[in-house]
Order: sequence, then structure tokens, then C-alpha cells
Amino acid sequence: MAPSPAPKRRLIGYARVSTEDQTRDAQLIELKAAGCMMLHQEQGSGASRARPVLAQLLKEVRAGDVLVVVRLDQLARSVSHLLEVIEGLEKKGALFKSLQDPIDTSTPQGMFSLQVLGAVAQLERSLISERTKAGLRAAKARGKVLGSPGVRERRSETIRRLTAAREKRYLEPPIATADQWMPTVKRMRPGQPWTDVVQVLNARGQDWTEERLRRAVRKLVSQRMADPVLLQKSSSRPADDRLTTLIAGIAMADPDLSLRDIAAQLERMGERTPRGGTKWNASSVKQQLDRARSAGLIMPTPVHNVE
Repeated sequence: MAPSPAPKRRLIGYARVSTEDQTRDAQLIELKAAGCMMLHQEQGSGASRARPVLAQLLKEVRAGDVLVVVRLDQLARSVSHLLEVIEGLEKKGALFKSLQDPIDTSTPQGMFSLQVLGAVAQLERSLISERTKAGLRAAKARGKVLGSPGVRERRSETIRRLTAAREKRYLEPPIATADQWMPTVKRMRPGQPWTDVVQVLNARGQDWTEERLRRAVRKLVSQRMADPVLLQKSSSRPADDRLTTLIAGIAMADPDLSLRDIAAQLERMGERTPRGGTKWNASSVKQQLDRARSAGLIMPTPVHNVE
């Protein structure tokens, strides 16, 4: 008997623009012409680490899939970032292709080009490190005392400036992406525990831990950019109520979700049904939402939670 043909690879297109003034149309046309049936679109700066659409895509990619972009700079902010993305795809058995660059991990030529990129990135890092060390050695040979005089002498003004600079560097990323996660935090806190808030955010392609999220909210509160009530301790509830509070939090975080949408999100999060199953249906979600309304966790009148 003849062997069955290998399954056709899914070509998944990813398009990104930096500003609202730019258009993705040209990218989408090229991706469709290349055979991409699934298209993901994102707006964001090339230097930004906040790529929720890309993060979710990389989580959902399957073995045999091919991630396709028109140009490398639409995917990665640096060579090291590109190599990191491709390494993540390889771990899942997926491939990568750039239409306008000689990178296609399904071909020997494409893999060779990728190895050259990796070698260039490593050489660049080594040269920067060596130049830095050589500069420090030369300065030391001239008798120059390294470091800031203000820091060495513990001058209060210098310390204040350094502290302010560190605070600014830490605050910039959460402030820049606050519109992506703060609405969920505002709707869920302090009614739901941080664990559930993190689960909901990460199910949407973000990457938080409880400690990092608490720290980010605390910083915004200290700058009077968020309400201190968000940091209050959530009320303790019996273990049996955990699912109810979690589903209530998901519904409040996005009132436009249907019952089926919530069921799909719970499955992606790996949450089991009250009976221990792995498959959620709309009626199970509705039952939990009804419990949440009865307990006063969410508004008594259901909004948009229809099948």
C-alpha cells in the first residue's frame, strides 16, 4: 500500500506596522500571494518588546507550521530577538520564512543564512565587549579612577539622579503597555486574587508573573497613575469558589466575550471543569456566571454573555 501523503503545511502570515498612518495592505497582499491562509496583524514599534499578537501566535503555533513575514524587520527588533523567535519555533517543530530575505528554515540555503546571522551577532557582541574592556584597561593605565565621582563620594544629588533614572527605566515599559493590561486589573482587583488576574492576562498572549504585576501596579500607584484600592488584599474565598471567581473575572475583563469564548479561554488556560473534565461548554460557563451573580461577584444583569 502506498504511503499516505504528508499533511500540507500551514502557512501563517504575520504583518506589523509601527504607526496608525502606515498600512499593512502591501504586507497582506504579499502574504496572501505566498499562500498564507491565516493572517495575524499587529501595530507597534519595531523596538518595543510589547508584541501581544506575536506572543499569542508563538504560543499557538503547531509542529509543521511555517511562520511567514514579508521582511525580517517586521518580526524582530534585533538579530538576537530574531534568533530567539526562530529557536522557539524550532522547539515546537515549526519553520520560519521571510519573503524578501534569504531566510527559510525549511531549506539548507536558508539555514546557512541563519547561521551566518547568528555568527555576525556573536561577533558583534564580542567586539563590543572587547572594546569596552580595552577602554577600561587604557583608562586605568593612565591613572584614571573609574566610575562616577558623585557615586564614589556618595553625593546625595548624584544618588537621587541615579535613583530617578532607574525608576524611569523601570516605569517606561509598564506605562507604555498599560492600556493592554490595566483595564483587566481595574476590573478584577481587588475582588479576584493576583493569581487569577495573571492567568487571564497571560491567556491573552501577555507574559506576567504575580510579583511583576504587583510591582508594576505598585509603581503606577506611587506615581498617582492608578487607584491604591487595586493593591488591597482580596477577600479569602473557599476553594470551591475559585472557578466561579476566575470566570467572573474573565467576564468582567472583557464583557464582549460570549459563553463559548470564555469556554475556549478556560481550555487554553488548562482549567478543568467542576467535574474534572478538560472540555468546557457554554452551559457550564453560564452555570458558573449565575453563581457569580448570586454571590454578588459581578453585576446581576448579564451583558453579552450569550452563546
